[in-house]
Amino acid sequence: MPTSLLAPWLTLLAVASPGMGQDLQPIESPAPSSEDSPLVERGRIRLTLGGAQAILDGAHAQAKEMGLKVNITVVDEGGHPIAFARMDGARSASSYTSMTKAVAAATLRQPTGPVPPGTDQPDILLNLSLQLTASASGGTVTTLYGGVPVIVEGQIIGGVGVGGATGEQDAEIARAGIARLIESIGSPEAPADGR
Repeated sequence: MPTSLLAPWLTLLAVASPGMGQDLQPIESPAPSSEDSPLVERGRIRLTLGGAQAILDGAHAQAKEMGLKVNITVVDEGGHPIAFARMDGARSASSYTSMTKAVAAATLRQPTGPVPPGTDQPDILLNLSLQLTASASGGTVTTLYGGVPVIVEGQIIGGVGVGGATGEQDAEIARAGIARLIESIGSPEAPADGR
C-alpha cells in the first residue's frame, strides 16, 4: 500500500492515542513454588502408526470372524486421526460415525454409549440433546456404542471407533483391536469396557 494512503491513518492513530504505551509496566510472574504443576510432563506414551496398524489388524480380524463389514478409525489422545480402514462392502456413511466414536472415546476419556452410562434406562431427552450438540459441534460427541479409549500403562493414548454393525458389535470389534495392540506390546493393561 502506498505511504500516501497510510499517512492519514497513522496521523489519526497518533492523535487518538497520545502517550499510549508510555505508562505500561511489565507484568511480573509469581515465583514458582513446589505446589505449582511441573513445567514439563515426562514419561508420556504415544500411539504410533505401527500401533494404530496393529489395532486396525486386530479389529479387522474380529469383524471378519463375526462376518461383518465395518469402518475402523484410530485416533491419538487428542482425537487426531492416525489410521482408518473401510472394509470392502462397508457402508461409507459409517466412516463418519467411526471417526466421531474414536474422537469421543479419546477426548472424553471413556467408552462411548448412552448417557448416563451403565443404566438400563438411559435418559432419552439427554441423549437426543447430546446428538444434536454433536451435530452442531462438528461431531465430537456421541451417545452411540462403538468408541473405546486406548489405555496403556494407565495412560489414555488414543481411541478406536467402529461403525457399520450394531453398537455392541462395534464396541466388541474396537476392543479386539485394542487387545491386539496390548498383546503385541506385552502390556498387562486390559481394554476399557465399551460394550
